[in-house]
Amino acid sequence: MKEELVKKAYDIALERYAAVGVDANEAIEKLQKISLSLHCWQADDVTGFENPDGQLSGGIQATGNHPGKARNIEELRQDILKAASYIPGTHRLNLHATYGDFGGKFVDRDEIEPKHFQSWMEWAKENGMKLDFNSTSFSHPKSGSLTLGNPDNDIRNFWIEHTKRSRAIAEAMGQFQGDPCIMNLWIHDGSKDQTVNRLRYRELLKQSLDEIFATKYDNMKDCIEAKLFGIGAESYTVGSYDFYLGYGSKNNKMVTLDTGHFHLTESIADKISSLLLFTPEIMLHVSRPIRWDSDHVTIMNDDTLDLAKEIVRCGALDKVHIGLDYFDASINRIGAYVVGSRATQKCFLQGLLEPIAKLREYEANDQLFERLALLEESKTLPWNAVWDMFCLKNNVPVGETFISEIQKYEQEVTSKR
Repeated sequence: MKEELVKKAYDIALERYAAVGVDANEAIEKLQKISLSLHCWQADDVTGFENPDGQLSGGIQATGNHPGKARNIEELRQDILKAASYIPGTHRLNLHATYGDFGGKFVDRDEIEPKHFQSWMEWAKENGMKLDFNSTSFSHPKSGSLTLGNPDNDIRNFWIEHTKRSRAIAEAMGQFQGDPCIMNLWIHDGSKDQTVNRLRYRELLKQSLDEIFATKYDNMKDCIEAKLFGIGAESYTVGSYDFYLGYGSKNNKMVTLDTGHFHLTESIADKISSLLLFTPEIMLHVSRPIRWDSDHVTIMNDDTLDLAKEIVRCGALDKVHIGLDYFDASINRIGAYVVGSRATQKCFLQGLLEPIAKLREYEANDQLFERLALLEESKTLPWNAVWDMFCLKNNVPVGETFISEIQKYEQEVTSKR
C-alpha cells in the first residue's frame, strides 16, 4: 500500500476520532508500549530440544503436518526473527524448559540450569528481545497423569526439583536482561475418569507449590495457570481455576488466564476486573478455542476484542502481561505467528480507540440508549486506518502484503527442510 494513501486515510481517521473525544496519536503511542510474549513452541509444534524425536503427551497435542517446521535451535531462532519482522512493535519471547541449548546431550528436567539457556539470553539481547519462561511437565517418562500432585514422593519430588530449577533459570534471565522474567507454571495433572481423591491431589499440589515458592527472587515473577480439562484428563483437573484463584489471591501470585482453558461460553474478559482486586498482576495466554483447548491461531473475534477492551477500560495495561499460546501445525507456522500476533494487537488498538470518556458520561447519567448507540457506532470508526499507520511507523508490511513475503520465505527456506 502506498505510503501517501496510508497517511491520507490516517488524517481522516484523526478527525473522525477527535469528534468523539479520542486522540488516535495517543492510542498509537500506547500500543507501541504493549509487548506480546511470543511463544517459541508455534515454530516446532511443541517438540523442543530435549528429545526432538519424542511424542507429545500429558494433555498436549499439535494437529496437522504442514512441511517446514523448525528442527533445531538455529532454525527455530531464524523463524522467530522472520515472524517478528512482520509484527509491529517490540516483543518478548516465551520459552519452555525443553527448549534449552543442551549441546546435543540429554539433560533431564531435574538437572536443567541457567547455563543451558545462556545462549538464549545472549541471542535475545542481540535481537532486542526480553525472555519469559515456563516449567515443562508434559512429554516425559515421569509425566503420567500426575506430577506435582502425585502421591508417589519420588515422582513428585522430581517435578518439584524441576520447577525450582525453572524458577532459578527465570531469575537468571531476569537479572541478565534487566527486566523481570515471568515464569509460568502449568501442570496437566488430572484424571481421565472419575476420581474419589480430589482433595488429596489438591492438598499435594498445594504442598508442592508451597515448597517451590519458598525461595524468593527479585528478578522473576511467578504465575500459575489453570485448565478446565486436558486430553486424557477430561473428568478432573487438579489445578483448576478455583484452586489457582484461591492460591494466587492468598499467596500474592499472578494467575494466568488462558483463553482456551475455560468453558467456551465463559467470558474471560469478565474475570479481569475481579482478579485485579485480589492478585498483583495478570498473565494472559491468548489463543482461539474451538470446542476444546484446540489452540487455533488467534483472530480478531469477539472474545479477544472483549478481553482487550476490558483491560483498557480497567486501565490495567501495566498490570496485565500478554502472551500468545497456540500451536497450529496445519498451516504455515510463521504465518500463524504473524496472523495471531497482529490480530491481538488490532484488538488492543480498538480498545485504545474506544470513546470511553463519553461512554462513561452517558452511563453515569443513566443515558443507556446513548451508551449503546455510541458503543455500536464506535465499531465502524476507521480503526483500520490507525492500524495501517502503526504498521507504517514500525516499518512492517501494511495490510495483507506480508502474505507474499511469508510465501517467499517458505519457498526459499522452510520448504527445503
